[in-house]
Amino acid sequence: MPVLETPFAQLHLIRQPEQQNEPLQAFDAADEYVLNHLAEQGLPANSRVLVLNDSFGALAISLVASMKVTSSTDSFLATQALEKNLVRNHHAFDAVTIVPASQPLAGPFDCVLVRVPKTLALLEEQLIRLQGQLAPGARVIAAAMVKHLPRAAGDLLERYIGPVQASLAVKKARLLIATPEAKGPFTSPYPSRYVMDEPAIELLNHANVFCREGLDIGTRAFLPHLPKNLGSARVADLGCGNGVLAIASALNNPDAQYTLVDESFMAVQSARENWQAALGVRDVIVRADDGLAGQAPDSLDVVLCNPPFHQQQVVGDFLAWRMFQQAREALVVGGALYIVGNRHLGYHSKLAKLFRGVEQVAATPKFVILKARK
Repeated sequence: MPVLETPFAQLHLIRQPEQQNEPLQAFDAADEYVLNHLAEQGLPANSRVLVLNDSFGALAISLVASMKVTSSTDSFLATQALEKNLVRNHHAFDAVTIVPASQPLAGPFDCVLVRVPKTLALLEEQLIRLQGQLAPGARVIAAAMVKHLPRAAGDLLERYIGPVQASLAVKKARLLIATPEAKGPFTSPYPSRYVMDEPAIELLNHANVFCREGLDIGTRAFLPHLPKNLGSARVADLGCGNGVLAIASALNNPDAQYTLVDESFMAVQSARENWQAALGVRDVIVRADDGLAGQAPDSLDVVLCNPPFHQQQVVGDFLAWRMFQQAREALVVGGALYIVGNRHLGYHSKLAKLFRGVEQVAATPKFVILKARK
């Protein structure tokens, strides 16, 4: 396993979720670059450092021995990785203060390190929230691999923080160094909202929610084919996003019991608010989690899922496969997983390896809706 070596620490890091024979490492050249830059520039001991979007804890854990570190992310898996990697590297699991991206920050901070996220709306929201959180003379440094660094990231830093200087590229990584100046006040454009025709509901979407400006075409294909007549079934919306699948199902199944799970804190926040707007005080469980990892075996009758095909910048079906395995564990014998997926992903054959029977419920030119029975 590669070791992250910087002037601050030597770290042994793992990714989350853990995979056997993991082909990818838990840090990259952008992590190394920003830590080396920080060491060269000098940062006084016990400085208050905020780390945004630290994938698996590389930045926060490197600094925890000498700084007061707060880490804020929208990923439950990232918080899980941070806690596990702290322990692996001989720190207390709670040595870093963790703030989910759905909650407000508590500065002031002397230094802010930003890993540029895939969703620029999340970056924009995070930069807006830095208003009033920066100490005098604070530094704001964003880091990314060049291939994942859009010009718009620098524009956002300039708009909300101050003048930006781009570094030279090192090992295909680059830093954007912003000098804070008096700006604002700014009002966040998030959450955004859109209205659906069927069911007739308005959906609120916090900054990092998938397809926050309108319903994605996979969900649009899935909605007319959600299972009906569920009675008092126990139903989970796995990877719930803004909660639309569960809410649409719940409106037609007044006695069913619902659990909504997502690894994005902002998705969970959106789903909870949307459920309350559409269904009032009706009982529901909404939680951030590693899929259904926290669900008791044989405790669900139905699982609804529009599975993701990437984790941050990494594209692949490993998260979907893991969700299918989790769904099988959580379902009772005779329970069913309903999914929507792109035709070319071949989910039918993958599900057939795990489930007793797999049938196609419906299809469009691009998507298939499948039912897999345990």
